[in-house]
Amino acid sequence: SMSTPEERLDALGIALPEPMKPVATYVPYVMTGNLLFISGQVSASAEGRMIGRLGENMELSAGQQAARQCGINLISQCKAALGDLSRVKQVVKLGGFVNAHPDFKDIPQVINGCSDLMVEVFGDAGRHARSAVACPVLPLGVAVEVDAIIELAG
Repeated sequence: SMSTPEERLDALGIALPEPMKPVATYVPYVMTGNLLFISGQVSASAEGRMIGRLGENMELSAGQQAARQCGINLISQCKAALGDLSRVKQVVKLGGFVNAHPDFKDIPQVINGCSDLMVEVFGDAGRHARSAVACPVLPLGVAVEVDAIIELAG
């Protein structure tokens, strides 16, 4: 469809939150050339942090929701950086990190919560390369963190 990413967000019932402020010595994003690098966004919303460890006290579906929230936060930073989400030419790469028990193996399925959102919002431009990695702990105790590299339209 020819709808804009903003229109797709509306259709999905997603209102972008205020971009989250950095919690340490870094900036939320850096633009260089035609690339936008967005710092890791954690699974937190206005309702609070989505805390837990997959395979211990959090189920796959909840992990996917946490990853989706990371995606919403990434898009919020993207909107703050660009003003207009139609300037996204391609979501190039996502780096996904999951707070997981050593026995939990469905790391890629968790990060699909973020990946699927990118395709829902940006269409083919949302299809990306990615990594999906398990961690013993993430900042603030959150379940998921995802960072992004985005190519901008000229």
